[in-house]
Amino acid sequence: MKKHAVILGAGFAGLELASRLSDSLQDEVHVTLIDQKEGFVFGFSKLDLMFGRRSPAEIQLPYSEISRPGVEFRQESVTAIDPDSRQVTTDAGSYEADVLVVSLGADYDPAATPGFIENGHEYYSVPGAERMHGAIEGFDSGRILIGILGQPFKCPPAPFEGALLLHDHFSERGIRDDVEIKVSGPMGAPVPITKQVSQQFLTALGERDISYVPETLVVGIEGESGEASLDGGGALPYDMFIGVPIHRVPEVVERSGLAEGGWVAVNPSNLMTRAPDVYAPGDIAALPMAKAGVFAEAAARVVADDIAARLHGGELGEPYDGAGNCFLEFGGGRVGKVEANFLGGPKPTAELVGPSVELAEDKVAFAAERKQRWFG
Repeated sequence: MKKHAVILGAGFAGLELASRLSDSLQDEVHVTLIDQKEGFVFGFSKLDLMFGRRSPAEIQLPYSEISRPGVEFRQESVTAIDPDSRQVTTDAGSYEADVLVVSLGADYDPAATPGFIENGHEYYSVPGAERMHGAIEGFDSGRILIGILGQPFKCPPAPFEGALLLHDHFSERGIRDDVEIKVSGPMGAPVPITKQVSQQFLTALGERDISYVPETLVVGIEGESGEASLDGGGALPYDMFIGVPIHRVPEVVERSGLAEGGWVAVNPSNLMTRAPDVYAPGDIAALPMAKAGVFAEAAARVVADDIAARLHGGELGEPYDGAGNCFLEFGGGRVGKVEANFLGGPKPTAELVGPSVELAEDKVAFAAERKQRWFG
């Protein structure tokens, strides 16, 4: 009789894991993949929405098109998780799993920053990126402040990508001299784990007259005064505020008891939680590393290997090393790539490759390869 693997969340981790189990264990494992959304969107595609390069329909990969042997997709909202019994309740029914994988990612909490919803913009969500497009098209002059509102947050390069692409956008419109662009964040440097890459980021920003304000946490957005209030006092002025929302574990995961200290504690080697045969790969995991799709994908590969090893009475061969490559748009049709390794050595490492036109082509190929692998 086949084992039943239930995967909650069809992001990078969920899709990669379902595909791997389909490839290697389809005769032994039946996969139920559950997500409340209609389709998958690459995080970097939201920049295309923000600048009007593509439409929402063009960037979405419908889950209804998944055609992997042994994988059944259900569009449902998860309402309860019992990790000890590996039982899941959704708005359409319940599931009992032999192996449960909680890969629901991180949720955004814009309401956690007073005034952000009323007075700010964001491009981390599809609706937010759509609204951003209209906002920047109507912006002719003034101060743009991009504020990182908390840590950890998804895709660490994204705030800086936004700033670099805004530079291009306003330059193309011939009004760059009328727009001030500033990025603020609680980190002492753009990429805290490496001075070299941080300096490369700062150099790229400086060449475009974009400033980074370090160790600065915005805690409130005042609409009438046009000021962003700072932790510890003081304020930064703005005419348009763009924020990276505070991230948190999904509420249903918090209720399950899996979250400890805000995120889900896992064995760093195989991503298993305190509950046997319950894994939590991806942004939801409490690991000392960046939250990004490539790291979730790599974690899912390890989970697939661990499931296979345990199913056959063996042990995991290669533990999770927290390694991956993040693409970074520099504007002008050029893309860079940050190669990082968080857990594979005595300390985290990162290196910036590029930017180049060739890496922009690699980024397109990256998306195409995953569409083919995940959807069949």
